[in-house]
Parts: sequence; C-alpha cells; structure tokens
Amino acid sequence: MPENNFTKEFIAQSVYRIEKSSERIEKSFLLLEEEEVWKRPNEASNSIGNLVLHLCGNITQYVISSLGGKPDNRQRDLEFSTKSGFTKEELLTKLRLVVKEATEVIQQTSEEELIRVRSVQGFDISGIAIVIHVVEHYSYHTGQIAFWTKLLKDKDLGFYAGLDLNKKNK
Repeated sequence: MPENNFTKEFIAQSVYRIEKSSERIEKSFLLLEEEEVWKRPNEASNSIGNLVLHLCGNITQYVISSLGGKPDNRQRDLEFSTKSGFTKEELLTKLRLVVKEATEVIQQTSEEELIRVRSVQGFDISGIAIVIHVVEHYSYHTGQIAFWTKLLKDKDLGFYAGLDLNKKNK
C-alpha cells in the first residue's frame, strides 16, 4: 500500500488517467457499429478491435503480470493478426476487466515495489516506469481509437464538452 503523499498522489493520478482513457474508449464504442470495430483503414494500420486486444495484452503483461506477480502468457502477435471473433461488448468487457484488475494492482503496489527494477518485455524498468508506460501507452492508443472513430463517424466525441479550455493559469 502506498506509504507517503508523493506515492499516494502518483498512484491516484495514474489510476485517474487510466480511468479517463477508459471513459473515452467507451464513448467511442457507443458510436461504432459492430463491423466498424474490425475495419482497418489500410493494411499497415490496426482496427479498433486490434487496439483493444493490444491494450489488454500490454496492460496485463506490464501491470497484472509484472507488478501483480501473475504469469506472463501474452501472445502479442495475435493482438494484431486477429480480424474478428469478438463483439463490441465482448471487447469492452475484456478491457474493463483488465483495467479493473490493473488499477487494483497499482493501488496496492508498495513504494518498495514501485522502485524495484524488473525485466518486462525485455526491458529492465522500475515499477514507476511500468505505471508511467501503461498510462502513456493506454492514452496513446485511446487517441488512435478516438481519431479513427471521428473519421468513421464525422463527429466530435465531446470529451471536453461544457468545459472552458481557454482559461489561463492562475
């Protein structure tokens, strides 16, 4: 469990950012038809379904396996080669479960484990680096999902609806 204010704040903000990305993915999925989830803009790009499978694999490998101590059974190539087989709801359910487990692991990670260096996907990184990677990686692919949804639907997703983003710092 987090011991000091810095650790508590780091964990709270990391979980908050992960949850915001999840909300944005859910909002995108509400607009998509089943077949659009697996549509690829071209062969060099991934479908939204592939991105969700990839996020599940990455979050599981980095947080649930490495920080959480569970076996690493990731099959990364399948995340990108899959062309169907999951409905929108199945993909969202899979993502929700992975994110729920990962945020619980992050919230329970001690300072000692946040500082400890371990090997993940061939990289020697600390627990802090793992959390930062997952937050950044999740956000990056959330942006891709949102962008692809906007292209498919020609619609603003309203992530900041009702907020004045032109306010100056005080």
